[in-house]
Order: sequence, then C-alpha cells, then structure tokens
Amino acid sequence: MSQATGHGATKRTTSSGGGMHGPGMSAAVEKPDNFNEIMGKLVAYCKRYAPAMIVALILGALSTVFQVVGPDQLKNMTNEITKGLPAMVQGKPVLGSIDLDAVTRIGLILVALYVGYALFSYVQSWIMATITQRVAQRLRDDISKKINRLPLKYFDKVSYGDVLSRITNDVDAIGQTLGQSLGSLVTSVTLLVGSLVMMFYNNVIMTLTALGISFVGMVLMMVIMKLSQRYFVQQQLALGQTNGHVEEMYSGHMIVKAYSGEQESIEQFEKYNTSLYESGWKSQFLSGLMMPLMNFIGNLGYVGVCVVGAALAMNGSIEFGVIVAFMMYIRLFTQPLSQFAQAFQNLQRCAAASERVFGFLEEDEMSADAEGAFASKRMEIARRSNSAEVEAYAKLGDRARGDVEFNHVKFGYTPEKMVIKDFSAQIKAGQKIAIVGPTGAGKTTMVNLLMRFYDLNGGEISIDGVPTTSIPRSEVHRQFSMVLQDTWVFDGSIRENIVYATPNVSDEQVCEACRSVGLSKFIESLPEGYDTKLDDKSSLSAGQKQLLTIARAMIQDAPILILDEATSSVDTRTEELIQQAMDQLTVGRTSFVIAHRLSTIKNADMILVMNEGDIIERGTHEELLAANGFYADLYNSQFSTLVA
Repeated sequence: MSQATGHGATKRTTSSGGGMHGPGMSAAVEKPDNFNEIMGKLVAYCKRYAPAMIVALILGALSTVFQVVGPDQLKNMTNEITKGLPAMVQGKPVLGSIDLDAVTRIGLILVALYVGYALFSYVQSWIMATITQRVAQRLRDDISKKINRLPLKYFDKVSYGDVLSRITNDVDAIGQTLGQSLGSLVTSVTLLVGSLVMMFYNNVIMTLTALGISFVGMVLMMVIMKLSQRYFVQQQLALGQTNGHVEEMYSGHMIVKAYSGEQESIEQFEKYNTSLYESGWKSQFLSGLMMPLMNFIGNLGYVGVCVVGAALAMNGSIEFGVIVAFMMYIRLFTQPLSQFAQAFQNLQRCAAASERVFGFLEEDEMSADAEGAFASKRMEIARRSNSAEVEAYAKLGDRARGDVEFNHVKFGYTPEKMVIKDFSAQIKAGQKIAIVGPTGAGKTTMVNLLMRFYDLNGGEISIDGVPTTSIPRSEVHRQFSMVLQDTWVFDGSIRENIVYATPNVSDEQVCEACRSVGLSKFIESLPEGYDTKLDDKSSLSAGQKQLLTIARAMIQDAPILILDEATSSVDTRTEELIQQAMDQLTVGRTSFVIAHRLSTIKNADMILVMNEGDIIERGTHEELLAANGFYADLYNSQFSTLVA
C-alpha cells in the first residue's frame, strides 16, 4: 500500500501504534461472541462441500458402528471360552468343552469389524483433510481478493500485521479445527449413542450405574467449557496484536534504533506477549483438564461396573462375558465425552478465528467498480451521436489523451474533518503540473483521489471529460505511472522488478530505461547483471531503489505520470540526471509533480499552490514569484536557507 502516503499513512501508523488499537479490535474485545451465528456463517461458507462432507460423516458413523459392535462379539467369545473352564459338579471339578468353531467364527467377525472400522476411518480422514484444506485455501484466496477491494481507509485503522495474522493464523485455526473436530463430533455422537444402546441391551442396572457416574463428568465438562470459551477468543485477538506489533517494529527497525525506542518497543511487546501468554495459558490449562477429568470418570466407571457386575454375576443375573463387554463399553462411552470436550474447545477457537476472518471479509468495500456503468454510458453517448464524447470513451478503453479536470472536489479521511475542501483545476494533455504547499496541505491526497484510491465526498474528477467514477478502477490505474516517496522492491530479479506487470517488454527497453536514470552501470557491474535477485539481503541503497522505481515508471509508459517527491532519496548529481530523464519522460504526457524542493519545478507549465485543502495560488514559476504571495514566501525561504 505504498500509495497511501501522506495523511492516510500517517493516520494508520499513529492509530495502530505498537500493534492494534484500531476500533475494530476494541469492539471485538468488548462485545460477547455469538457462537451460533459465527458457526452458521462458517457452515454456509462450506456448503459447496456438503456432499463430500456428508459422505465422510456417514463413513465415520459406519466405522463407529463397527467399533461398537465389537465388544458384544467379544462378550460372546468370552462366554464360549468360559464354557470350557472347570465347573464343580457334586463337589468335583468337571472340565467343560469349548466350541472352537464358534470361537473361530466370532474371531473372524471381530477381524472383519475392526478392518472395516480402520478402512472407513481412513477414507473419512482423507476426505475431511481434503475438504478442510480446500476451505482454508478458499479463505486465503477470498482474503487476498478482499484486500484489493478494501478502501485504503481500512488500513488507516488496522495494522498490516493483524491482517497477516488473519490470513495465516486464523485461517490455519479454522482449517485444523474443521479437520480435527467435525469428524470427531460425528463419530463421538455415534459412539456415545451406540455404546449406550448396547449397554442397555446387555444390562439395564449396570448401564444406569455408568450413566450416573458419567453425568458428574458431563456437568464438570460444561462448567469448564463455559469458563474457557472467552480465553480462546482473547488468545486469537492477542495473537493478532502481537503479530501487528512485531511486523511494525521490524519494518521500522532502523527508526526504532535511531530514536532509541528499543525499550519502549520491548515493553509494548511484553505487554502483548503477556496478554497472549495469559489467555493461551488459561485456555490450554482449562482444556487440558478435560482429558484427566474424563479419564478419572472412566476409571470410576470401571469400579462401579465391576462392583455392580460382580454382585449380579454372583446372583446369576448375568454371565461373566457381560462384565467384560461392559468394561469396554465404559471406555467407549466415556471416550466420546472427552472428545466432545476437546472438539467443543477447538470449535470455540475456530469461532474466535472465524469471527476475525468473516469480520474482515464483511468489511465495507470500495464503491462498486463501474464496468456496467462504463459500457452503458458509452452506448448512451453513441445514441446521442456525440462523436467527441464517444472518442473520449473509446480512447479511455485504450490510452487516454491526458486531459484532467478537478471539479469542486471535497474529501476527508473522516466525515467530520475535510482535508480537501473545494479543489478545482483544469489540466490539458501534455502539461506538467507541479503541486506545492506545506506538509498536510493535501498534495498527496489529491493524487490518491485522482487514482481512485479513495472515494470523493463531493465533486468530480474527470479524465478526457469522462468521470473516473464511470470508469473501472483498473482502467483508471492503467492510465498512470507512479513514482512515490516510498520505494517498493519485491523479491525477484532486477529485470522483473523493472518490468513488473507491463507485458511485452524487451531487454533493450529495460536497458534503455536504466541508462536514462543512470542505473545501468551499477546493474552491469553486478555478477548476474539484470538477473540479480533482489531480496532482504540485497544491498541496494535508498537512492538506487528510487532509480529502479523510476525506471519501472518509464517502462510502463502511461499517458499520465505522477511523481511524488521522486528525487527525495538521491544526491544532487543523481538528481540532475533524473531531472533530465524526467524532462524526456514528461514530453507528450500529463505530469503531476509533488515537490518540496521548489527549484526542481521551475519549468512546470502550471504550479498549483495548496494550503489547508484549497488552491490558494496558481500560475507559472515566474508569475507566482512576481505575485509575491504564498509561493514566493516558500521559494525565498528555501533559497535563503540554502544561502545560509
């Protein structure tokens, strides 16, 4: 977002500070989470995968049924084996006989059941893993596209690190939860119901004993879940704050060092880190209680079943195999309870992450692009047979002439404070327009409005007589080349950085652009020349990066050129070379030059002097000096400073 220099970028830095103080964050902390509503959004988002998920859940349920039937068959095998144990007949032990065929048959049934259980579980896990990763991939794609549709004012209040946290940590949390918890919930329900049915089928008294003991565990589990839910929400928020702070401090590392702000930065980080530690510790501790608690309930159930089962066996009410089956059913019955607890804890974490992700996806976007409006306007003009307007629209579809008009433009980053109050200007194609004024006068803001990075509060901006609001943003952007104060170099070769998104660029054009800005000798001195990779380890100076971005603008060859302090990072000699190249570049193009060094814009066709959002003077350099007004004061103050 390098274009958001000036007021917008300053506001973002101050509002986000060391991490996340934006309005969105404070609201998220204060308001209670609507778990059902958030999970409903997630379910609706995943509805395209519903058929595959249903198949996976059915397979999971079938595998659980096989698992539940196993202990009942094991009971039958146990009873067959006990028939062969010695029995007392008239005071003498008598050996019984074991039906080996029956035992073998039951054993084969058990093998088939457990093989089916393993196979269906594997297929279910494979399907769910595929679905969850698809969901995560789609979420990341939607967030990436959403970033391009958000107005810059969103990033004025939210740190970049927090946005990165949503596309990484929060999306990963959603994907992992869906993969681990959704299938687990279905199998747990099936296992719980199936175990309960089989327990009642075998013995009612022992089942009621197990239920009474398990009820205590369920009550404790619900209490713990209620306590831990808020800590999972706080953990995700604290994670976003921490990431936001780290991203900002890392990107501004040199400033932190230069101003000895390390201690303050560390203290702020420790504040966020402590918040993350406390919320993470509490949520993990409480969720960690689930497994020991349910193990305790399970072991207590063993004791209860053994005592009651022994009494019933002594009375001859049940066979020994029933006790063996119940020992397994107790484990199968209590296991879903702990799985429920773990799954719901994960779902709470998923809800916290989903709230942040869907909150981001539901943010207000820029006004709808004008594809349809543009096409209908052209048809309307064609019907009126106004050839001039038809020609203007036709050229905008390819390459604009470069006539630009600001008509009573009004704009404010916040509705209560207008930065641009009433700006009007007419610029003819090919003119070089310099915009000067004190810091905060609205110079860079005007450029951002011209590029449609922000929507106007009033008035209109036109290119070749066509309002920019009636043109798709992509078409507006295609008419401009920009060189900003803040350079932007991405991970790639020097050639790729210069060409960027411009198609069909020859190597000769790249070399010529670099020669024009005086960068070719340096590039050719590198071992790999134009194929040298630029990354974090690259040793390009600030001036060299600025030259590279100027060469990029030359390659784009757009009809309108914007130079926002383009020579601010270069020395005087390099500045002279760039000025010569820029003089060539601006020939036949409409140029907007924002400059603080007024000596660099003497040859401008028109100088617009701005102060407090309005044009207070306009004219050539000589005309403004002769007027002896605000511009003359600015120029003379710079000249006197240089002389001093």
